[in-house]
Amino acid sequence: MALERAGIDPNAIYSRQEAARLLGISLSTLKKLINNGYLRVSRPPGMRRIFIKGESILAMLDATEVERVS
Repeated sequence: MALERAGIDPNAIYSRQEAARLLGISLSTLKKLINNGYLRVSRPPGMRRIFIKGESILAMLDATEVERVS
């Protein structure tokens, strides 16, 4: 299981706005991550609201981590 980063609780559910704030990115950038399949979200049938699990945010960070070369 991924370790907690930047105060992201793997068991919490976040809104798009909360997730964008935690990641330090704009809402439009977060939407691009969702639309391009980098970030898994849940959307109950008939609802506009999107739910983002903390574990999904951490998994995205782990999967997209770039090793810096000095």
